Amino acid sequence: MILTVTPNPALDLTWRVDRLTVGATHRADAGAARAGGKGLNVARVAHAQGASTLALTTAGGRTGIAFSAEIAASGVPHRVVPVAAATRQSVAIVDEELGDTTIINERGVNPTDPEWAALFGEVVDALPSARVLVISGSLPPGAPESFVPLLIGTARDAGVPTIVDTSGAALVRAADAGASVLKPNAAELVEATGIADPVDGARSLIARGAELVLLSLGADGMLAVTASDVLHARLDAPLAGNPTGAGDAGVAACAVLYADGVRDPETVLRRATAWSAAAVLMPLAGEISDDWRTLGGRLVVAPHTSTLREDSP
Repeated sequence: MILTVTPNPALDLTWRVDRLTVGATHRADAGAARAGGKGLNVARVAHAQGASTLALTTAGGRTGIAFSAEIAASGVPHRVVPVAAATRQSVAIVDEELGDTTIINERGVNPTDPEWAALFGEVVDALPSARVLVISGSLPPGAPESFVPLLIGTARDAGVPTIVDTSGAALVRAADAGASVLKPNAAELVEATGIADPVDGARSLIARGAELVLLSLGADGMLAVTASDVLHARLDAPLAGNPTGAGDAGVAACAVLYADGVRDPETVLRRATAWSAAAVLMPLAGEISDDWRTLGGRLVVAPHTSTLREDSP
């Protein structure tokens, strides 16, 4: 089973407009609302691909009611810890003409200590059935610094590998705690490490204790960085579409393989890059196109060089 933890979930709202103009009034058809947050997107993708999953998260307030109803209707196995604060919202505005997506994320509200303890208790209860633990998404302001390392250490004691997709200081703490896989994007890596070169930044996390860093590079694909090797995977040509959730799909691919006992970095990199690309073709996060195998056949995989394509968006 793939066990995902989303410590800062969101009710995701998506609207599509003909052309987004700053300062203007726009008309749009009814938007889509769904339970979101990176860990839930990971669980959705993995579940849709036939993997056994359990998504753990929180919900509260009026937005939490809509959030809980939507995740229940999705069919994704889950447990929701009630919290007092309202679940945050994330707004995505898709520009149909340009194919760009503008995202506004509320920061979220920090749960109380008993609420954090309840979420941790759900993880402890579920770990005996888990093959991999995924900790994914941001942490709300004021969240306990010990939470992510505690989850990683608890999973390690249970013999369960961990995949962490977060940002800021929490990413460094996850490396220090010995996460099996870290999955930042380039901006998150620089923010967390202060190192401009992506390979050097990733290797600094390896030196701290992570085993593998999967580094998202947008249209330039993905790097897989270990202590000894750096591989670069990208499509033969860029894709147009909605990149929201592409990184989550890559995490889902990694989680499915790790749950099956696959640890080979190149195999993980190929699947993660293909699923990330397949997510770009879908209108909402948490979904991938059935064409992911075809996309996988279009991948160019080679040892990393410092020159990336100049056609990245």
